[in-house]
Parts: sequence; C-alpha cells; structure tokens
Amino acid sequence: MYRPIRERFEAGADVSGGAYVAAWRRLEAARKTWAARMAEFDAVICPTVPNLPPQVDRLMEDGDYYVTENLLTLRNTRVGNLMGLAAITLPAGQPSCGICLMGTAMGEARLLRIAAAAERALA
Repeated sequence: MYRPIRERFEAGADVSGGAYVAAWRRLEAARKTWAARMAEFDAVICPTVPNLPPQVDRLMEDGDYYVTENLLTLRNTRVGNLMGLAAITLPAGQPSCGICLMGTAMGEARLLRIAAAAERALA
C-alpha cells in the first residue's frame, strides 16, 4: 500500500473509542444540517476537481507536494463523501475537467435523471 495512505489508516489506532463515537455523532449532525439546507435543491453542482493532474514523479518523491495536491484534488468531492451523497461527474469537454453533481443520500436514480438532463443541456 502506498505509504501515505497506509499511514492515514494506521493513525486510526490512536483514536479512542469515545473520540470515534463523538466524531461520528458530529458527522451525523452535519449530515442532517446538510440535508435540511439542500432539501429545496435538485443537486449541488461544482467542478469535480479544481486542479490539473499533478506531476506523478513529484508525488512519489515530495511528501509535502503529495499532501497539498491530494487535499486539493479531493476538496470538491470530499463534501459528498462525508455527507454520504450520491454523486456523478459529467465530462466538460476539457482535459481533466468535469462537472460534479451531488444529490441526496441514496438518491442515485433521481441523480441519474438530473445528470441525463444536464448532459443534454450541455451538449
């Protein structure tokens, strides 16, 4: 396993059970807040990633560069992961550029219909 990823997993050993439960409760509260605030919208739209692909050789050799590029690459989609949302990316006609649509948790069927309509509108 790639060392920086393995280290992230291994860091979980330092988290107490109480801290884990407390963090999970905060996440559940954040998910409820997100769902309430986004309820009137069909989807959240954003660029899938805010950057171009990083330099692979530098990623492997420069730990600081890896951390910076990794966090930047995941920045826009991380909210969908944390909130447990359905998400889809549509190509935008530019290299390394996509349009991300995030719907509701367990809302894949509806999000696919929204994505198909967006794809037709953007064609």
